[in-house]
Amino acid sequence: MTTEQRSNGGRRVGELAAATGLTVRTLHYYGEIGLLEASARTAAGHRLYADADVERLYRICLLRRLGLPLGEIARALDDPEWELRSAMAIHLSDLEQRLAATTQLRARLAQLVGAIQTSDRFPTDDLLEVLEEMTMLDSTVQRRISILVYSDLQAAFDYLERVFGLGPGELTRAGDGKIVHGEIQAGDGVVWLHPEAPEFGLLSPRSLGGASASMAVMVDDVDAHYRHASEQGASIDYEPVDQPYGYREYSARDSEGGLWSFMKPLD
Repeated sequence: MTTEQRSNGGRRVGELAAATGLTVRTLHYYGEIGLLEASARTAAGHRLYADADVERLYRICLLRRLGLPLGEIARALDDPEWELRSAMAIHLSDLEQRLAATTQLRARLAQLVGAIQTSDRFPTDDLLEVLEEMTMLDSTVQRRISILVYSDLQAAFDYLERVFGLGPGELTRAGDGKIVHGEIQAGDGVVWLHPEAPEFGLLSPRSLGGASASMAVMVDDVDAHYRHASEQGASIDYEPVDQPYGYREYSARDSEGGLWSFMKPLD
């Protein structure tokens, strides 16, 4: 750490990224949306993260690991339940539960290996129990999030709420007021709205000249949803129809040509 950094009592963004395994881009993004702002800057304008910032970053990463979206994390950080001591206690409890489950699985496997060596019976029931415990333990994939790219996040957000009846949701703005992120609910899932990023090949269907994927959403009443979307001016690809794969559905386009299907299983 340089003398300048010691005098300011902080870590530069590159050092914080290297120490935590996060990318510099992620830390910059957290700053843009007001989730983690550096406490100080050098004379040259470089970010300097203080000990309090590291504590906040720990709580952010823990909440992300537990499955909270960014919008909820911002609110949770102000909740006394998620101050550092409480957050660490929750983290410790989560690790202890995972460790206990791992120990139990190891013991069952060791017992099963011994049983196989002394018996000709195929241990189907035992294997099913092992599979169940493996499923309960395997929490690497914690949540599914769909991400859609738009050139105009505000217009897309308004359209999805008004025409398709999705929501509630929220938009996140950078310090200059530019929208950098959107989230909107779709039943039991969340859809992130991402601005175009040509440098990564992320373009909206309108910019691409066509949709390369489709979003499917389950609804209570396909025909009622279709009528509402039509009344709100949605571009309909096809009206409600019973499909041979067991669903009644219709398809429509969003504000930038993205294809959406709204469906319900046939009785």
